[in-house]
Amino acid sequence: MNKHLNELIELSNNDKAIDAYTPQLKAADKKLAKVQKKINSAQSELDTLTTDIADNEAKVKTFEEQLTLLNEQLSNNAKKLKEISTEKEMKALSLEEDIAKEKMTFANEEIDRLQAINETKKALLQEATDTLDTLKSEFKAVDEVVSVEKSEIEKAKHELFATREELSRNIEQKVLAFYEKIRIWAGNTAVVPVKKQACYGCYMKLNDKTYAEVIKGDEIVNCPHCGRILYLEPVTAEDA
Repeated sequence: MNKHLNELIELSNNDKAIDAYTPQLKAADKKLAKVQKKINSAQSELDTLTTDIADNEAKVKTFEEQLTLLNEQLSNNAKKLKEISTEKEMKALSLEEDIAKEKMTFANEEIDRLQAINETKKALLQEATDTLDTLKSEFKAVDEVVSVEKSEIEKAKHELFATREELSRNIEQKVLAFYEKIRIWAGNTAVVPVKKQACYGCYMKLNDKTYAEVIKGDEIVNCPHCGRILYLEPVTAEDA
C-alpha cells in the first residue's frame, strides 16, 4: 500500500479517536445540566413561595392598620354619642358604626384567611428549601464524578493530540493539506474503506477502473462520487 495512504489512514483513525471523546464530554456535561435544571426549578418554586408569603404578610399588615383606624373610629363615635341631640344624627352615627363593624369583620376574616394560606405556604417553603439543599448536595457529588471523568478524557485527548502532531510532522505537507481540505467538509470520513466495491463514505458503487486502482494501492485514490480518500479494507468472513 502507498506510504502516504498508510499515513493518512493512521492519521484519520487518530482523528476519529479524538472526536470520539466529544459525545462523552457532552454526556458528562448533561449529567450536571440535568441536576442544575432541577435546582433551578426548586429555586424558582422557593422564590415564588417566598414572594407570595411576603405579599400576604404585607396584606395582613394593611388589614391590621385598617382595624386600628376602625377601632379609633368606633371609639370616637362612642364619644360623639354623648353629644348627639337629634334622631337624624343618631341614625347617621349608627350607620357609620355598622359600616365600620362590617369592615372590621371583613378585615379579620381576610387576616385569618391570609395567615392560614401562609401557614401552608411556609410548610411548602420548608419542603422546597430541603429539596434545594438535597439537590445542591447531589450536584456537588455529580460534579466531583464528572470532573474526574472529564479530567481523564482530557488527558487521553492530550495524548492523542500529541500523537497527531507527530503523525502530521511525518506526512508530506502537500498530502497533509490535501487530507485537511477534504476533512473540512467530510469530517472524520475523509478517509474511508471500500467494501463490496462501494465507498463507505457516500455508499456509491465504484466503477471497475477506480476499484482496480484502490486494490493496487499504489496511489491515493479519491471516490469519483464524493471525493473522499479510499483504501481497501481486508475482506472478512462476514463480508464474504
